[in-house]
Amino acid sequence: MAVLGAAITFQTANASQDISPVQARTLSAGAAGKLAASLDGQLGERDTAGAYYDTGSRTLVVTVVDEEAAETVRRAGGEARMVQHSMAELKGARSTLKKRATIPGTSWAVDPATNKVVVTADSTVKGEAWKKLTQVVDRLGSKAEVKRMDGEFTPYLAGGDAILTGGSRCSLGFNVVRNGQPHFLTAGHCGAPGSRWSGPQGGQPVGTMVDSRFPGDDFALVRYDRDVDRPSAVNLYNGTGRSITRAADATVGLRVIRSGSTTQVRDGVVTGLDATVNYGNGQIVEGLIQTTVCAEPGDSGGALFAGDAAVGLTSGGSGDCTRGGVTFFQPVTEALATYGARIG
Repeated sequence: MAVLGAAITFQTANASQDISPVQARTLSAGAAGKLAASLDGQLGERDTAGAYYDTGSRTLVVTVVDEEAAETVRRAGGEARMVQHSMAELKGARSTLKKRATIPGTSWAVDPATNKVVVTADSTVKGEAWKKLTQVVDRLGSKAEVKRMDGEFTPYLAGGDAILTGGSRCSLGFNVVRNGQPHFLTAGHCGAPGSRWSGPQGGQPVGTMVDSRFPGDDFALVRYDRDVDRPSAVNLYNGTGRSITRAADATVGLRVIRSGSTTQVRDGVVTGLDATVNYGNGQIVEGLIQTTVCAEPGDSGGALFAGDAAVGLTSGGSGDCTRGGVTFFQPVTEALATYGARIG
């Protein structure tokens, strides 16, 4: 996984020192993501702790641990900031958390702006579990911190349009083509291979789930069994749709929109990448996109997109669309690569 692409986030604290003597280039969030990707091959995980998009200055800020890496960033048009811990060290902290603090109701992701692994615990983490978690985090020193949140991390069981199987409802993510045949993507926790799926109005099944990945990942592939209208678009729930022509990786700072069958269309911002969430009962998912976009049960599998680009599939989170919360999405590019499929 790319070092920078896995750790682009908002500037949330003055955790490092600006060492760029020249003005960094002004960039959009999308352009910042491309610049981060271009630096991946030049900076290793011992030279940097990731990058983030500063929405105030509209620059890509890249954390570095030495002057040589800083010069590489400056030449590329980014802003360099010196930090204490490299990505290799922060990955070591993540490994410690995975070995010693795999506790239901927790998630963690690297925050380059604070140069820490930020651990989040939901309201179910209490008593001995809370004690264990805080002890592990404390031993990591300045490499990690723990935060409390209201609500409970859960997969959003039950995009855009509703899809139904048995007594459950989820949301369709994106229509895709695999081996010349039409399929669609949804969340892996929505069902098992062999399950039959019908459209929003129920009736005869339109497709069969041919593969499901959950936990670990959270995506599934459904093959269309009947000839139905299947545009490469997302339902905007106002009588129109948004055409989807491609897939793209998320960049932290990117403004995104989600469409789902329960709460319809909501928007927000990507706040973290390569996040790990423990939903409980052994349901641990890694490599997720973390956002401020709200969601509720039934929105699972629904489409996360930016412009005409497919970005993610709704996995789960906490809170709702009244109180807000933290929501996680499966990167759609991983699902497409796994299935050898394309948007269409």
